[in-house]
Amino acid sequence: MVDIQAKLQTLSEEFTKLQQELQDIVQSRQKLEAQKQENLGVQKEFAKLKDGETIYKLIGPVLLKQDKTDAESTVSGRLEFINKEITRLETQIKETQGKIEKKKGEIIQVQTSAQAAGAQAVKA
Repeated sequence: MVDIQAKLQTLSEEFTKLQQELQDIVQSRQKLEAQKQENLGVQKEFAKLKDGETIYKLIGPVLLKQDKTDAESTVSGRLEFINKEITRLETQIKETQGKIEKKKGEIIQVQTSAQAAGAQAVKA
């Protein structure tokens, strides 16, 4: 019986760890989504600009002129990177959810066998 309780304790800790891992991944994905929306907004603003208008980039406390083509390619590159990261995190989320479900099944199985062992001990 002590062995079953120790196994349940271990499984429970692993389950909690997986839930925390999932929560961290989801938070990272939410941050990336916010960055994506911000960059999409910048991209829309670039589309409104006429040729020859000046773009400034904030670097530290200084505003520097930047070529429109360079600025647009920088934002497009950022969006491409963010989209790849979101896809990677979504895969991680699915994998972690699968691990959580598997761990939950293991916990239920151990609990069921513990209950069966307890019932047999009462009969004896």
